[in-house]
Amino acid sequence: MKAAVIVTPGQISVESVPDPTPGPRDVVVEVAGSGICGTDLHIMDGEFAPAYPIVPGHEFAGTVVAVGGDVTEVRVGDPVAVDPSLHCGECYQCRRARGNLCERWNAIGVTVAGGAADYALAPVRNCVVLPEGVAPADAALIEPLSCAVRGFDVLPRQLADHYLIYGAGTMGLMMLELAKRCGAATVSVVDPNPDRLATAVALGCSASAAGADELDRPRGWDVVIDCTGVQAAIEDGLGRVAPAGTFLQFGVSEYATRVPVEPYRIYNKEITVTGSMAVLHSFERAAELFAVGVLDPAVFISHRFPLEKYADAMAQFRAGVGRKIQIAAA
Repeated sequence: MKAAVIVTPGQISVESVPDPTPGPRDVVVEVAGSGICGTDLHIMDGEFAPAYPIVPGHEFAGTVVAVGGDVTEVRVGDPVAVDPSLHCGECYQCRRARGNLCERWNAIGVTVAGGAADYALAPVRNCVVLPEGVAPADAALIEPLSCAVRGFDVLPRQLADHYLIYGAGTMGLMMLELAKRCGAATVSVVDPNPDRLATAVALGCSASAAGADELDRPRGWDVVIDCTGVQAAIEDGLGRVAPAGTFLQFGVSEYATRVPVEPYRIYNKEITVTGSMAVLHSFERAAELFAVGVLDPAVFISHRFPLEKYADAMAQFRAGVGRKIQIAAA
């Protein structure tokens, strides 16, 4: 089969690799669609992946084409979305229901071969069968949606909260859609990219701007969410949190990123600063939300590239052109 391979940091090659063979509790998925996200850029740049070469692609869905001998939950021909998380289930964090913080954390497309390929291997426990009417290629959006759902799990949500979201890429737009459904009074979105900002406007944000200085909310926002991982955005956002509000660090920063904080303000205004890491008991819920139309794939997926053009797709994503960029089956 063919697969995109990050051979070493900065080097991508589309190569022939051995077809995956399922273990007793594994399935082989013919990949219909695999999304590219910021994590893939970090892997490309030499972060996150513990070893190279690696087949990326942790956001994927497709059709089951082979099952292990002990698999009874799915059958050949079933369309599935795949949770890439590989928790050990035995460490201190896993035993406390915090598998996303697993001390032996692994993930399909990060530490083991992923969905940027014709076929991908996955444990059956990681597969969610898609309902009729959900296109498997579109269902690759379920994985990033499950990360957004996890982000909302850590927020102390209240009706009529005012939200400020930094970034109108895929994750910022997903956060916008979830905030609208969680009883937000207003949802403002900041992004210097006018094309992306226009999509936030089309999806019904309350206000939009290239920078938060252009928005009029002197009391600040109850919930500020960074979906960029960019130092300047994070630093600015921390100063926009209203008293008793919450700042959620959702975007993935480079390891070396640092921002100043004001401990006295955090204390004196009772501000909560929290983070959200990947997926935790949120994949099935994201699949249900996706099935009932919480996201419009036609809006969220802006470009589809063939596997052979993986390097071009990655370059376009890095340039900030489009929204979700997907590697789709021919």
